[in-house]
Amino acid sequence: MPVSSARPRALMTVLVLAGITASLTQTLVVPLLGQLPQILHTSSSNATWVVTVTLLVSAVTNPVSGRLGDLYGKRRILLVSVALLIAGAVVCALASSLVPMIIGRSLQGMGSGIVPLGISALRDLLPPERVGSAIAMISSSLGVGSALGLPMAAVVMENSSWRVLFWGLAALAVLIGVLIVALVPSTGTGDPNGRFDPLGAIGLGVGLVTLLLAVSKGAAWGWTSTGILTLIAVGLVALALWAWWELRSRYPLVDLRTTGRPQVLFTNAASFVVAMAMYAQALLIPQLLQLPLATGYGLGQSMMTMGLWMAPNGIMMVLMSPVSARLSAARGPRTTLLTGCLIIATGYAASTVMLSHTWTLLIVTMIIYTGVAFSYGAMPALIMAAVPHSETAAANGFNTLMRAAGTAVSAAIIGAVLAQMTRNFHGHSIPTAAGFHTGLLIGCGVALLAAAITATIPLRGRLTPAESTTATPEPTTTAPESAALPVDR
Repeated sequence: MPVSSARPRALMTVLVLAGITASLTQTLVVPLLGQLPQILHTSSSNATWVVTVTLLVSAVTNPVSGRLGDLYGKRRILLVSVALLIAGAVVCALASSLVPMIIGRSLQGMGSGIVPLGISALRDLLPPERVGSAIAMISSSLGVGSALGLPMAAVVMENSSWRVLFWGLAALAVLIGVLIVALVPSTGTGDPNGRFDPLGAIGLGVGLVTLLLAVSKGAAWGWTSTGILTLIAVGLVALALWAWWELRSRYPLVDLRTTGRPQVLFTNAASFVVAMAMYAQALLIPQLLQLPLATGYGLGQSMMTMGLWMAPNGIMMVLMSPVSARLSAARGPRTTLLTGCLIIATGYAASTVMLSHTWTLLIVTMIIYTGVAFSYGAMPALIMAAVPHSETAAANGFNTLMRAAGTAVSAAIIGAVLAQMTRNFHGHSIPTAAGFHTGLLIGCGVALLAAAITATIPLRGRLTPAESTTATPEPTTTAPESAALPVDR
C-alpha cells in the first residue's frame, strides 16, 4: 500500500492508543498485588506470577510477532495481537483462581507486540518526513500507559470491583481493533519468499524464559540455589543452540548477521542499559512516596495519591516526543539517544538532594522521563536505519526484548539492594534511606554507562532512495539502510 493511502494523523492516533493499551496491561495489576492472594485463593509468592508471567511471555513473543508481521503483513498481526489482548482481559475478568488468571495474563503478554509492530508499520505507511516524529510519539505511549495505569487502577479499586479493570481493558482493546480495521491500511503480505522458523521460536522461548525466570526469582529462591543455577545453565545452553541454528537457517526468526551489525548491536546494548536506568526509579520513587512520614524519609502518600504524583511523567513523555523527533531530524538519532541518557543521569544525580518533598520528587521523575522520551524515540530509528526493509518488525521486536530484559535485570538489582539495606519499623522490615540513595546512585551510574555505549555506536552513511529500496534476495543478505530515516551529522 503506498504511503499516500494512509492518513498520518489518524494512523498515529490509533497506534499511540494501541501502545497505551498494551502498556496498561503491565501496570494495572500493581494495585491488586496485595489482594491477589485472597482474590485467587493462593499464596503471596504464587500471586506474583500474575506479573511475572506477562513479562516472560511478552519477551518471547515480541520477536515472534515481529517476524510474523514481516512475513504476513503488520496490519494482520496487529489485529491478532489485539485479539489476544481482548481474550486475555476477558479470561482475567472471569478468573477466580490462579491458573485462569495466569492464562489470561499470558495471553495479554502475547498481545504486547503491538508497539514494535506499530513502529515498524510507520516505515511502510507514512511519508519519510513524518516517520521520525511518529516513531517518537508511539514510543512515548509506553510511558503514558505506565504513568496512567497506577492512578486509574487505584481509583477503580477504591470505588468498584477489581474485575472492572480487566473489563475496561477488554473494551479498550475492542475499540483499538475497530480503529485498526477502519483507519490502518494494509502493509501488504510481507516477504513472499520468507518462511517462519518454528525451531528458532522454540529455542528462543526456552532460553529467554529460563534466564528471565532466574533473574526474576533469584532473590526469592536464592541466587545459589539448585533451581536458579539449573535455570541459568539451561538458558545459556538453549540460547547457544538457538544462535547456532539461527546462523545456519535460511529463514531465521532473528537474523543474527543483521543483529550483529555494529549499529544494531550497540543500539540493542544501549537499549538494555537504558531500560535498566528507567526502571530503577519506577521501583524506588513509588516506595518512597508511600512509606510513612514517621520513617523520617517516607512521604506518607496513599496508593492513589502516589499514582497521581507519577501521572505527569506520561504527559512529559508526550510533550518531549516532538522535541526528540526534531533533534533526531537535525542531528541524528544517536545524538538524541545520547542526550536522553545524559538527561536520565542528570535526573538521578538531582535525586540525591531532592528526596524530602513530593514536589521535588516530581521534578526528579519528570527529568528522568524527559530523558526516557528522548531515548525511546531514538532507538527504533537507529535500528530501522540499519536493517533491511523486510526485517523491520522482527528487529524492533528484538529491540523491545532487550528493553524487557533490562527491566528484569534492573528489578533484580534494585530488589537485592533494598532487601539487603533494611531496618525494623513497627515490626516490619522496610528499606533504609541509604538503600534508596544507593539504588538512585545505581540508576545514575547505569544511565552514564548507557551514554558511553551510545557514544560508541558506529553509523552507516545515508544511501540514495533507489539503493535503500533494493530488494533483498536472501534473508541473511546485508541490505542498505532506509534513506527515509535520519542519520547523525
